Amino acid sequence: ISPVLIPALFWGIVLYDFFNSELPPGIEQPLKLRIFHSLLITAMVAGKILEKLGICNDLTILRAALNGIPPWRDSKLLIKDLTVDEVPLRIYQPKSPSTGKRRGILYFHGGAGTFGSIRAFERVCRYMAKKCNSVVVSVGYRLSPEHPYPGQYFDCLNATLYFMKSLEEYHVDPGRIIISGDSCGANFATVICQILLNGRDLPKVRAQVLLYPGLQGLDFQLPSYQQNAFVPILPRKMIIYFCFRYLNRKPTVWKDVLRNCHVPESMRQQYKKWVSADLIPDEFKIRGYIPPKPTSYKPEVHEAVKEILGITFSPLLAEDSIICQLPESYIATCEFDVLRDDGLLYKKRLEDNGVQVTWYHCKNGFHGILAFFGYGVFSFLSANKIMESIVNYINSL
Repeated sequence: ISPVLIPALFWGIVLYDFFNSELPPGIEQPLKLRIFHSLLITAMVAGKILEKLGICNDLTILRAALNGIPPWRDSKLLIKDLTVDEVPLRIYQPKSPSTGKRRGILYFHGGAGTFGSIRAFERVCRYMAKKCNSVVVSVGYRLSPEHPYPGQYFDCLNATLYFMKSLEEYHVDPGRIIISGDSCGANFATVICQILLNGRDLPKVRAQVLLYPGLQGLDFQLPSYQQNAFVPILPRKMIIYFCFRYLNRKPTVWKDVLRNCHVPESMRQQYKKWVSADLIPDEFKIRGYIPPKPTSYKPEVHEAVKEILGITFSPLLAEDSIICQLPESYIATCEFDVLRDDGLLYKKRLEDNGVQVTWYHCKNGFHGILAFFGYGVFSFLSANKIMESIVNYINSL
């Protein structure tokens, strides 16, 4: 590729992004966010070009860009890499002496199941390990499409089972295990917590920590999806696009999925008690919400994406008999995030079933903000506030 092409491509995308995205009043550091968003789109477009040329997979550039810059060595942590059932793990242990056994925190990174890595969230995991005086296990689950869905869940489950059976080795208190994640990683954490309810000979999970989670594929017309449809870093079209990439399907019917044509009427009626704009507090509709016009169910669209209506993809749809058994929970949501209402709806479901929830709402934040945590001038203040809230919560357990 010509050295001139990439800068020209970037500035062309900046111009395109200016006219095709929205930065609502109140969002943090809009200019910085626009630049980062343009860089991500540039990486995606460059990947498509390289794939057409037969050089690499179209996700290669995006994955490399989001890996970030490795941090310096940390003298306060013992960091160990290992592989369990072909799944890379990185374990962070404080070097300082402990008077007793430490907490154990499993962390599943975000990235729509198709990108993201242990390295991308190195700073987040190091920070938690040090500030919470805990053993943190970052799980490098294998990515789609190379490792097809739902393999990511099995990777996360196998990593969790390994850690739970090795607590003595890492000097971890079996009564203080926390399962956490951001974005799709929070989805994995939610599913793993539900699955572990059936684990008879395993320690009981102390808490789940879910950071701007995506938890349902039933309704893409909720208020947060409308309000943040064109907001970086995750506009509404992109979340549908990555759903298709995650499932390794061509996005031929993405517009119909966006209009909820993939949902049978019987299912819509069955789950409206749990997934509905009517359940979203009015304060979150102030920025605008128009009830969508009824759409016709299209069986061919349902067939194309039926997996997103299953409990594995949509743990928000789990029965009350499961939800009521879940551990104490922490949920962080961001105002300028299409997935905001997924978090609000799950918070309500948990509370309605008697599960204690600590909720932190980041009023200036956007989706994926923690990916920039720990990068100095390139970070966002809201990411620091979310991390401070997480640390305070974990230290209270």
